[in-house]
Amino acid sequence: MKSEKTRVAIQGIKASFHEEAAFRYFGEDIDTIECNSFKQTFEALESRDADYLVMAIENSIAGSILPNYTLMMGYGFLIVGEVYLPIQLHLLALPGVKFEDVKYVTSHPIALRQCIDFFDEYPHLKLVESSDTAACAKRIHDEQLTDTVAIANMLAANMYGLEVMERRIESNKKNFTRFLIITHHENSVKPKANKASLCFQVSNKVGSLAKVLNIFAEQDLNMSKIQSMPVLGKRNEYNFYVDVEWSDTKQYDSAIKQILKYTHNFNILGEYERYQEEPEQKLLSPDKVKRKYINVRKLG
Repeated sequence: MKSEKTRVAIQGIKASFHEEAAFRYFGEDIDTIECNSFKQTFEALESRDADYLVMAIENSIAGSILPNYTLMMGYGFLIVGEVYLPIQLHLLALPGVKFEDVKYVTSHPIALRQCIDFFDEYPHLKLVESSDTAACAKRIHDEQLTDTVAIANMLAANMYGLEVMERRIESNKKNFTRFLIITHHENSVKPKANKASLCFQVSNKVGSLAKVLNIFAEQDLNMSKIQSMPVLGKRNEYNFYVDVEWSDTKQYDSAIKQILKYTHNFNILGEYERYQEEPEQKLLSPDKVKRKYINVRKLG
């Protein structure tokens, strides 16, 4: 029997940053489908095992996640929204574990790098890379590890009954990750859009890209991101991924018509409402987290 709840595919397991982003965008009343890779989230959407997927696309420190642009182009699904999540990293341990007893620290390699200033003060600790921050917290809980701590979010701490040994150990306190909300065409409802993600190529001639960018400026569109990637197997050819924002839809429509003259392989990856940060970001309470995970599904 098909669930009446919105089914959202995420990379990673429950209590991961991807699930936290899904909660922030959709609310708590969703069914989360755990996937082992970003490709698997697209496969879940393609097979209709999921209604949406949530995918990280860039981090304010680590930069763009380039393989995910390739996935978007390969599957051709639509971006219908975005969410920015502050990445707050905490040192988590089983209740009662003392810092002097800790020998190992485990987390995703990017999370470990983002906390390197903290660990420079404790060279005796061995850093162990893993595929997922939440999975590290789960392993400590499942195996009752008293010599190992995890770097993860508060969602994972609440879910797996771990104590926060040290809060906010990330080196940069203004670390954000941008996540895209993606769905298949027949499930998409066009919102009141004021942002679009575009992909196109331009000719390998002097000023070709400048012509396109000048059109955005002339039509008063704000270009919030530009990312280039080589076209596979073609020398000196690039795909340009561009995000633009506007206040007047007519100016956006006019810009699109004009740039079609100077581009080829032009694609609108999605038109959606840009994310507006809430005045106060709140974490789920431990009780809500426990209720939330009663019916979590796993794919694969």
